[in-house]
Parts: sequence; structure tokens; C-alpha cells
Amino acid sequence: MSRVSKPYEIVERALELSTADGCVVVADESSSANLRWAGNALTTNGVTRGRTLTVIATVDGAEGTASGVVSRSAVTADDLEPLVRAAEAAARGAGPAEDAQPLVSGVPVSADFTEPPAETGSDVFADFAPALGDAFARARSGGRELYGFAHHQLSSTYLGTSTGLRLRHDQPNGTLELNAKSPDRTRSAWAGRATRDFKDVDPAALDAELAQRLGWAERRIELPAGRYETLLPPTAVADLLIYQYWSGGARDAAEGRTVFSRPGGGTRIGETLSELPLTLRSDPHAPGLESAPFVIAHASGDGSSVFDNGLPLAPTDWIKDGRLERLTTTRHSAGLTGLPVAPSMDNLVLDGGGERSLEEMVAATTGRALLLTCLWYIREVDPATLLLTGLTRDGVYLVEDGEVLGEVNNFRFNESPVGLLSRASEAGRTEKTLPREWGDYFTRAAMPALRIPDFHMSSVSRGV
Repeated sequence: MSRVSKPYEIVERALELSTADGCVVVADESSSANLRWAGNALTTNGVTRGRTLTVIATVDGAEGTASGVVSRSAVTADDLEPLVRAAEAAARGAGPAEDAQPLVSGVPVSADFTEPPAETGSDVFADFAPALGDAFARARSGGRELYGFAHHQLSSTYLGTSTGLRLRHDQPNGTLELNAKSPDRTRSAWAGRATRDFKDVDPAALDAELAQRLGWAERRIELPAGRYETLLPPTAVADLLIYQYWSGGARDAAEGRTVFSRPGGGTRIGETLSELPLTLRSDPHAPGLESAPFVIAHASGDGSSVFDNGLPLAPTDWIKDGRLERLTTTRHSAGLTGLPVAPSMDNLVLDGGGERSLEEMVAATTGRALLLTCLWYIREVDPATLLLTGLTRDGVYLVEDGEVLGEVNNFRFNESPVGLLSRASEAGRTEKTLPREWGDYFTRAAMPALRIPDFHMSSVSRGV
């Protein structure tokens, strides 16, 4: 088997080699292209390719079914049988798997299962790169410097099982992060975008946005810690709600360990979390945010199960009109909690019915408020309330009566996303956004800006 062997053939051969009672094989083929720049000039670019094979063996014993999982990269013909045997040995040496379920069956075969993997390359930047060059020229003439990178990856996943599943999913994923700095490095502004193909990314518009923010930063205003009316842009809302989403496991909630646990037992499903008509949902077919329409699990954990591989995914409301509707479950945890099966998915959308853009929300501000750019270094303080702490970054601006007066110092914040939803007084227009903190792990998000009357800036942060 050479490096150019077809992925579906690798899956089929691994299944043929298996002597376990059950077997799941996941082949991931990926290619990526990137551009990097600094000081208004390209610095590096490149294209890479990779392959990872995961074999999951299940063994039925007297006390239950055990599973063994082994993943390796760059698998060759000589590596394939040892990989399968290693997964089987791991299963036979393990105790019964708590999440054991019958392997999924009865799902229609993907029509393109035997087709070659999709690939990206430098041509994905064919229109973006010249436009970026024009942005460099404008920035140079405007006395600012642009730094950043663009990355595009295309992954093809082939999933086969001993129960007959033959599924395939192609996932494009593109990110752009752009920083503008003043020549003396005293002022900095950031913008990011998530994209499937870079055709919807406008470097000129991003540069204009950053130029405006650098202009605001020419005036510096010092503010103390405290509670401020705060406008959270979509990227900051995404970072907070993705963490909430990751913390939304039904089993942990039912066992009393999370913010979604009901005092006295059970979960908070059915409770109102926000007076605004907020709906938080995932949908594998959401336009522009398409993700795998079936479960792809390389390992079992709190929110995933290797036994669920291939399970079809459907649109799911996690919060509906402000009310907690669902918590994430595997088939196993659904059985433990008595809740519907609701696996996690790779996109997240918050709708609040608002129509205003962030700029319009700024203009509508009466009195004093803070406008954030983004959050970073987010960490959990208390799982029982989902209290998070983190820092603001690359621009916090003071707004008074609809006008931005200047840039203020950065802060450390202490807030719970669940608490923020309960106190939000306005949600803007939902738009695709790139989370700043979680952009390496979760990029398919669409969020509105949120107005929070009393966001807690717990201390001033220096040197950020």
C-alpha cells in the first residue's frame, strides 16, 4: 500500500483484517494551505498533506463489551495489520466499556465513498492574495502595518464499520486573522474571519475596520475595574457560548456537577435562561456553516462515544426562545438520564431576533458603555456556575451617547455565559464570526452582538 493508496481501500482492508467482534475504521485525509505576512509584506506560504487512520475494535466478553482505540499517522501497507492488531489487543486488555452500545447500522452508503479525497492548495487564495496586496499598499500609505495569517484546510473523512456503514464527509475550514499596528507599536487592533473558501473575505473592508479602531486608540482613557454596560461583539459571544456548549453534557448536569444541574436533582431543562427570545442551535446543514451530518468520534469521552460513530445528526435547539431545551447526550448518557439522544455537533448558531449591526448598537447607546474587540485566555473558575475568567485584548473602547471617545485599558473579567444570557438587554443581528480564543478548535459559529448592562470587569490588566 503506497502513500497514494485510496482512503476507502485502506478502510476496507482494515475491516478485512479485523478479527474482533466489531470494528470501526476512520480514515482522515487532509490538505492545507497557508499565507503569513508581517509589516505589510508576505513572509511565508506553503501547502501540506496528511493522513491519519483510527481503528476501533470491540470485543464482547462475559462481563460486557470492551473497546480498544489506536490512531496513527502516515500508515503504510506494513503498518496496517499491526495497527489493527494493536486495537484488538487494547480491547481485549480493557475492562467493559461503560458507554458500550451496538454499533450503528442501517445508514445509507455515501455515494462518493470510493471517490478520491478533496484537496486544497494555493489556488484557494487566487482572489484573496491580490486583494491582500492592495490592503498592504493602503495600510502603508495610511501609516499602519498589517500582520497576520490565512489558513485553509480541506479534510475528507472516510468511516467504515463491520456493520456495513460506509460514510464520507468533506470539511473545508478557513480562518483569517489580521492585526493592524501603529508604527511605534503602541496601538493594535484585531479582526478575524471564518470562511469555507476565502471568496467571502474582503481584505479592504477589514483594513478599513482596523484603521478606524487605530484612530479611536489615538486617545487613551484610563478606567478602573467595575461593572460597565458592555457591547460584546459576535466573536466574544462565540467564545463564551462555545465554552457553555462544551459544558452542556446531560450526564454531568444530572449528576449535579454543572451550571445546568437542578438543585435537588435532575437537570434544568425547561427553565428560562433569558428573557430575550434567544435560540442557540446546531445544524449540520446550516448554510455557510455546514459540518459532518453524522457522528465522527475518534475516542470516547464525556461528550462522545466511539460506539456512536455514523449516527445521523439532525438540527437541534439547545436553547429555544430563551428556554433550555436540550443538553448533549450520547446514546449511553441518554439512556442514563432519560433524555433524548442529542450528540454534539461542529457548529453553533445564536439567534435573538435582532436586526441591528454592532455599529448600529453602538450608535444607539445612551450614556456610557464599553465596546470590546475580543476575549482571550479564557479559563473556568467554578463549574457549578460556569464562572469564567479571561482578558480583553486588542482594543476596548469607551462609548458615550453613541460616539466612540477613545481606547481604554484592558481588563480581566469574571462572568458566566449563562448569567450573561439572563442579563442581556439586547441582541443584534446574527452573523458568521471567528472565535478568537477557540478558533483553533471550533470555527463554525454565527452570533449576534450582545448588550450586557453590567459586565463585570474584575480588575485592570496591564501589558496586554
